[in-house]
Amino acid sequence: MMTIGELAEKTGVTPRMLRYYEQQGLLTPWRGSNGYRLYGNAAVALVLQMRELIESGLPTRLLRTVLPWLEHQKCNSQDACGALDQEEVAALREHIQNIGRRIEVLSRNRTAISEYLRLMSANTHGAGHHSSRVLDLDTSVNL
Repeated sequence: MMTIGELAEKTGVTPRMLRYYEQQGLLTPWRGSNGYRLYGNAAVALVLQMRELIESGLPTRLLRTVLPWLEHQKCNSQDACGALDQEEVAALREHIQNIGRRIEVLSRNRTAISEYLRLMSANTHGAGHHSSRVLDLDTSVNL
């Protein structure tokens, strides 16, 4: 078992944010006899995954709907995980599309930066010489 401070240290998530996750019903600690929040080791992976999903733009209300799957990955029916309404289904599908667009943008940027580094490494004329090639780092995709 670990305290909120220890969980925060292991995940890089502030204690304040961990309390917010608890308030939103995303994280349920045990309480010690002294009233302190206590977390099991599984909370580390769960908090890291929740943080990544929130950073990807998934609203906490939708995270709450997929949380049973994230925690147990045993849900194979609506009864086990809870049914989604049409609005939630549409929002999750839209989020998947947004993630796909972000992956495409990140992939293009990775390729462009790698190419830039390759060109700069191949430059045998020394420092101060730069390629005249303009890199297309298109980040104007609406996320």
